[in-house]
Amino acid sequence: MKFLPAWFCLLSWLSMVGGISAADDTFFHDTVEPILRKHCYECHSHASGVMEGDLTLDWQSGWKTGGSRGAAIAPGDPESSLLIKAIRHSDSELQMPEQKLSDKEIAALVKWVKDGAQDPRTTKPASKATDPTDWWSLKPLLRPHVPGDGSRNSIDAFIQTRLQQKKLKPSPEANRRTLIRRLMFDLHGLQPTVEETNAFLADSSPQAYEKLVDRLLSSPRYGERWARHWLDTVHFADSHGFEHDVFRPHAWRYRDYVIDRFNRDIPWAQFIREQLAADFFFPEASELTVALGFLGAGPYDQSAAATAPKSFEYLDRDDLVTQTMGAFASTTANCARCHTHKFDPITQADYYALQAVFAGVGKGDVAFDMDRAVASQRSHWKNLKAAAQNKNTNILLKPDNLKLVAEWEQSRAPQTRWVPLEPDVFVSTNRANLKRQPDASILSSGKTPEQETIVVTANTSLSTITAVRLDLLNDDSLPHKGPGRAHNGNLHLNEFELRAFKPDAVEGQVVPIGQATADFNQAGWTIQHAVDGNPKTAWGIYPKVGVPHHAVFVLKTPLIVEPGTKLSVTLKQVHGGAHVIGRFKLAVTDAPKLNVIALPIEVEAVLNSPADQRSAEQQTLLASTILQHRAEQELEKLPSQVKVYAAAAEAANERGMIKLSQPREIRLLVRGNLEKPRDVIGPGALTALSPLPARFELPKSHHESARRAALADWLADPRNPLTWRSIANRVWHYHFGKGLCDTPNDFGRMGGTPSHPELLDWLACELRDQNGSLKHLHRLICNSKTYRQSSAYRSELVTHDPENRLLARMSRQRLDAGSFRDSVLLVSGQLDLKSGGPGDSHFTTTPGPQVTPVLHYDQFDLDSPAANRRSIYRVVWRGIPDPLMDVLDFPDLGLLAPTRGFSASPLQSLVLFNNRFILHQSQKLAERARKLQTKLPGQIKQIVLWVWLREPAEDELKKMTTLAGKHGLEAVCRLVLNSNEFLFVE
Repeated sequence: MKFLPAWFCLLSWLSMVGGISAADDTFFHDTVEPILRKHCYECHSHASGVMEGDLTLDWQSGWKTGGSRGAAIAPGDPESSLLIKAIRHSDSELQMPEQKLSDKEIAALVKWVKDGAQDPRTTKPASKATDPTDWWSLKPLLRPHVPGDGSRNSIDAFIQTRLQQKKLKPSPEANRRTLIRRLMFDLHGLQPTVEETNAFLADSSPQAYEKLVDRLLSSPRYGERWARHWLDTVHFADSHGFEHDVFRPHAWRYRDYVIDRFNRDIPWAQFIREQLAADFFFPEASELTVALGFLGAGPYDQSAAATAPKSFEYLDRDDLVTQTMGAFASTTANCARCHTHKFDPITQADYYALQAVFAGVGKGDVAFDMDRAVASQRSHWKNLKAAAQNKNTNILLKPDNLKLVAEWEQSRAPQTRWVPLEPDVFVSTNRANLKRQPDASILSSGKTPEQETIVVTANTSLSTITAVRLDLLNDDSLPHKGPGRAHNGNLHLNEFELRAFKPDAVEGQVVPIGQATADFNQAGWTIQHAVDGNPKTAWGIYPKVGVPHHAVFVLKTPLIVEPGTKLSVTLKQVHGGAHVIGRFKLAVTDAPKLNVIALPIEVEAVLNSPADQRSAEQQTLLASTILQHRAEQELEKLPSQVKVYAAAAEAANERGMIKLSQPREIRLLVRGNLEKPRDVIGPGALTALSPLPARFELPKSHHESARRAALADWLADPRNPLTWRSIANRVWHYHFGKGLCDTPNDFGRMGGTPSHPELLDWLACELRDQNGSLKHLHRLICNSKTYRQSSAYRSELVTHDPENRLLARMSRQRLDAGSFRDSVLLVSGQLDLKSGGPGDSHFTTTPGPQVTPVLHYDQFDLDSPAANRRSIYRVVWRGIPDPLMDVLDFPDLGLLAPTRGFSASPLQSLVLFNNRFILHQSQKLAERARKLQTKLPGQIKQIVLWVWLREPAEDELKKMTTLAGKHGLEAVCRLVLNSNEFLFVE
C-alpha cells in the first residue's frame, strides 16, 4: 500500500536519512558543519577578541587541542564545553560569534556535542604554502570537450562517461506519470491536475515530453516557483528581523520583480546589473528601481541603528557583502572581515573594498515612478525647481524657460483681486487681546502668550475661492514693529488650516491646500512648513522683520461657496518662546491658480519695469520665482510615487529620510575593530581573479551608484569564473536536490568540490554563451536522460554511490513547504492563481511588548481570499515563523538560505496530520468529492485520483472505505495528504 499514516511516514523519512542521531556523518555534514563554517571557524581572530590563541574548528584535532583556554569541546558534556558556553553567550568574556546564533543552531551544536561530537574531518585542510589561486572555482572558465561522438545530450555524455568509468549503469526512464509530476514540481512547484496528467499520458507524439517542458517554462507559474529559490538565496522577507521586528509594507514589489524577471528570462548578466545598480545602468527605466530591493532583502537591526549607528552601518554593509558575494559568486568574502581569509585568496583589503561599494546607501523605502513618462516629467520639473532655488542662470534663461515666464506674465491680470475677509468671530486660545482694525486686520495685544492658536470666522461675497492670502502687517506696538510678537519681531506659523461651514452643517469641511508661497522665507523655515501637517515645523520671517510680509495658500481644487457658507481660518503657533503673530489680515480670490503667487517686493518691482529694459539679474530673479512656482504646480499634478523597500542614497526609514551626498569613508579595521581604523580603502572586489580589476578606477566626483555598477560589471564579466559556475550550480541543485558542488554559497577550500567538474564548467560556459538564459539551461537539464531516470532503489548503488553523487538514478525528494501547501490547495479546489500585489498575512496581530507585534497564526480566517493564494505571495515574518511552514523546513531568513534542510521528527508528523490548515483543506477536499460523486466509493476514488493521480487499488479502496465509515471522508483526505506518495517526488 502507498498510503501511510503520518507517524508511519516518519519511519520512512528516518530510514531515508539513516536516522537522526547527531553521531551520524550525515547530521554532521548537513547540519553541524555548515553552522561551524558560517559562524565559528575564524574565532581565533574574532573581532571581539574571545576564544583567542589560535583555536581552529576546521578539523577534528583543531578543536581537540584547542587554544589558550584548552580544548574547545568536551564530547558528551555540553555544559563543560567552551564552544557551547561561547555560542550561548552565557559568559560576558566568552561570546562567539558577535551576533548570537539562532536557538535552532545552538540546539543542533549542543546535540552534536552531547552525542559525542563525531567529526569525520580527520585530515587537516590544505596548507597555505600551495598556490592559493590554484583552486577549481578560481581557474579560468574554459569550455570542456564533450565526451563521445556528440550524438548524446551533452549532460548525458558527461554523466554516463563517469558511470562507465565506475562500471555503473544508468537507471531506466521513469514512467510518464512520474515525469509530469517531477517536471511540474520542479518548474512550477505544483502538483499536476488529473486533466494535465491524462493529456500528457495520451500524447503519443515523439516530442510530447519536450513540448511539456516548453509549456511549463512559458507559464507564469515558472517565475513564481523559481523566484522562491532566489528569495531564499538572498534571505528576502517582509519584516526587519532582530529585536524590533517590524513589517515592511513595500518589500513585496521586489518579490514581484524577481517573478517577472524569471518569467521574462532576462540574461543573467542583466539580472545582476539591475539588482545592484539599475539606477546607474538604466536611469530612464524608472520602473526598474524596484530591482534595488535586492539591496534591502536582508534583515535590519532597527535597535542598533538607533543606539549604535556606526557599528550598525558596518554590520549592515557586512550583510550586503555576504549576500552579494554569496548569491552571485558563491564566495565567503565576509570571512576576511577581521583578517585575510584563512583558506581562500581573499585579503582583508578585498573585504573592505567590497564594503566601500555599498558605503553610499542606506536601507528604507525608496520612492519611484512605475511609468517612465511620469518619471521623465518629474525629473524635468524637479531639475527646474532646483535650478530656480539655486538661481542657475544657465538653465533659467534658456529660451524654453523664458517662454514659460513670458506666458505667465502675459496671462497675469494687472493685479490679482483680493477680497478682504471681514471677521465675524476671532478668538485666541491663550487669551491674547485681539482687536479688529479699520482695515479689517486683527491686532494682538496684552500679555504675550508663549503659544497661541487663533481662529477667525468670516463671510465672503465670492461664489468661488481659489486661494487665501495671509498678510502679516507692521504696527508700532509690536517689537521691532513686528509683524511677530517675539522679542526680535519674528513669528512661527506652524499650521494654516481652512474650513468651510455650509448652512446647517454640523461640522466644518477641511479645505485641502495644494500649494503655499510667501514673499520671504526664513532659512529652513519655509511657508511649506505651514501646510505639511507637522506641528514641529513652521514658517518664519527672520531676519526680515519690521516690514510687511504675505503668504498665499492655493486650494487643491476651487471651493464653491454656497450662500450662507462660513469660512474658518486657523493659525496654529505652538513652538513657544512667544513666536506668535502680532497683526494680520486675511483675503480671498477667485483668480486662476497660476496667477496667484506671493511675490517678493523686488520681484514686483521687476514686473513693473518694461521687459526689454530688465537686466540679466532681474530676469534671473523673475524667472527663479515664476519657474519654481510652475515646477511645484506641475509636480503637484503628477500621480504619487510608489515605494519599494531597498537601499539607495535616498531612502526613508524609522530614523527619517536618509540622504547621503557622498559615500562614507571606509577604512581597513584591525581585527575588525571599529576603534582601530587604518588605511582608507576604495571600492573594489577580489584580487585573485586576474585579469578582472581588483579595485575600481572611478572618477573622483563619481556618483555612489557607479561603485555598485562597477561591482555588477565585475560579477557579470564573461571572464568571471565564479559567477557563471555559481548560477549553473544553483540551477542544477534545484533540479536534482544537490548541486554538482554541494555548497552552493561556498566555492572555497572549506566548501565542497564538484562531483563532475567538467560538466559544471560546460554548463557554466553554455549558460554564459547562450545570453545567460536560465530557461535554456532548464531545457538542457530536463530533456536529458539523466534527469528522466527512475528514482527506484538499486542495491548496487548503496555500496558504490550511497549519496547518488554519480547520478545513476534520480534522487527522491520531499516537497518543500510552499509546494506542499500550494498542492494541498490545488487538490482541494481552493487554489487562487491570482498573481502579484501586496503579500497576504496568514495571521492576525496584537501589540507586543515593544514594536514587534504578536502574530496569531491560529486565528487567521482560512476561508478568506488571502488564504488561498500561492505561498510565494505569503507575508514572511522574519522572526516569527508560520508553524506549518516551519515544520516543513522553510528557512530562517535572518540568514542566507542557499539550501533547505531536511528534518524528520514526530512533531513534523503531528503537525502535518493535525494542523488547522490540513484539517480545513481536508474538509474542502471531502466537500469537493461529495459534489462530484454521490456514493462513498466513488468519492474516495475521486480523492485518490486528485491527490495520487491514479485510482486506488482494490485493497486500498477497501481499507479507505472502512476508515471513512468510522471517521468520515475527511479522515481519508488527511490520510492521502500525509502519504509518502503525495509528500515525495519520485
